Amino acid sequence: MHTFGALDLAVLLAYLGGTTALGLWVGRRQRSSNDYFVAERSIPWWAVLFSVVATETSALTFISTPGLSYGGTPTTGNLAFLQIVAGYVIGRVVVAYTLLPRYYEGKLVTAYALLEQRFGVATRRFTSIVFMATRALADSVRVFATAIPIALIIGPAVKNPALVTPLAVLILGLLTIIYTYRGGMKAVVWTELVQAAVYVFGGIVAVVLLGRAVPGGWSQIFHTAGAAGKLRVIDPYLGLARPYTLFAGLLGGAFLSMASHGADQLIVQRLLCARSLRDARRAIIGSGFAVFAQFALFLVIGLGLWAFYQGRHFDATDVIFPTYIVEHMPSGLLGLIVAAIVAATMSTHSGAINSLAAAATNDIYLPIAKVSPDDPRALRISRALAVMWGVILTGGALMFHAQGTPVVVLALSIASFTYGGLLGGFFLGIFWRRAMQRDALIGMSVGILAMAIVVSAKPLGAAFPSLAASLAPLARIAWPWYVLIGTTITIATGMLSSLSHPRPVLSKEVSA
Repeated sequence: MHTFGALDLAVLLAYLGGTTALGLWVGRRQRSSNDYFVAERSIPWWAVLFSVVATETSALTFISTPGLSYGGTPTTGNLAFLQIVAGYVIGRVVVAYTLLPRYYEGKLVTAYALLEQRFGVATRRFTSIVFMATRALADSVRVFATAIPIALIIGPAVKNPALVTPLAVLILGLLTIIYTYRGGMKAVVWTELVQAAVYVFGGIVAVVLLGRAVPGGWSQIFHTAGAAGKLRVIDPYLGLARPYTLFAGLLGGAFLSMASHGADQLIVQRLLCARSLRDARRAIIGSGFAVFAQFALFLVIGLGLWAFYQGRHFDATDVIFPTYIVEHMPSGLLGLIVAAIVAATMSTHSGAINSLAAAATNDIYLPIAKVSPDDPRALRISRALAVMWGVILTGGALMFHAQGTPVVVLALSIASFTYGGLLGGFFLGIFWRRAMQRDALIGMSVGILAMAIVVSAKPLGAAFPSLAASLAPLARIAWPWYVLIGTTITIATGMLSSLSHPRPVLSKEVSA
């Protein structure tokens, strides 16, 4: 076993210092709030592409994905997760040709301004608040999740391991706040390029080391994995109970990607930084193929770990890759892997801070205060709100630690029960001209409430045995179906509500 030594610490500190310095230098000149939030639409498409990829990659992705192909049941301990990633590509294509043109027509800064044009200011504020609440909770979990493997890796090398987790949360939070505050979206995008390179390089290093450690190398690993059925990609099962099937992947994965890349300000804001609609389309569609390659890399690492440990049982799949890192990564590379874990979360954390500040500034503050985005006060309040959200996310991560919340389950649940409502609101506005603001608000509220019940069905059944039988059908629904179900409920409810009044005359109508 290798302990976290001086060389590893030097590598980690060099990464943290270099990333912070780069962010401060790149974003040293900010002229307006639009410059701060969408970089005056000056970022090249390839930079936006890798920024999108880095944003949707967290420490949970880096650590958890190898466990998907390592263990589990015969229907999950393989490469079947790639079916969901294939759905991600489909969803991106839909967003590129439905929502992106409307964002660029209006030269918007937030996704939810489009809903104001279609329905009214109340809809914009409602969806923006839903986004802010969801994103704040989800990214607090992500920041805390980063500290878990860091504590596992670094803990044995320090005198008081219990302090590693809160200190990691505080240091990551502080450094990310500093360069996000000063540099805005320019700093976020360009530092994310470095961060993406670091964690992908860390994954490639793991592949090389595993190939050398297993007798016969990767040819033997793939031969053994194939004989064990672990190279299986396609599962034709038609039910709703399994998460990694062809239909759950292509349909559920597509709707999840449509929501995260078309209705979530975290990703939409990066796409709005591109120089043109054409560049934004190239970035979002290209990111789908890049993410597919990235997940394939981490799933292959899981196969290598399975061969290396000869199928050894672990209490949780999330500890498999960190265990290998602690036990077998040589000095220097151990520091690089820790830097890769940090990189995966700093990229998401910085983007979350900026997107939350963008929503709070443009959807809430500027319309109420009647301040122009070009007013110097807008830039000052934007930076102040960035600091506020950075503190909230960091404090939230510490609170989750104190409560002992199961982070993976919580992170999945938070996104699942709101995404369908948000995406359904956008599609209702685009494809159902009869709908008005009341219909959109009712539809989204019902959709979010319904998915909260679906997501909570299993824990509610466990807590209240008398309800278990009635909740069982909902508890069996696999998570990839959540966004599709929520979107369907939202649109259906909004359409039914619209039948109770005459078709409105729309002054600013989103054309179908």
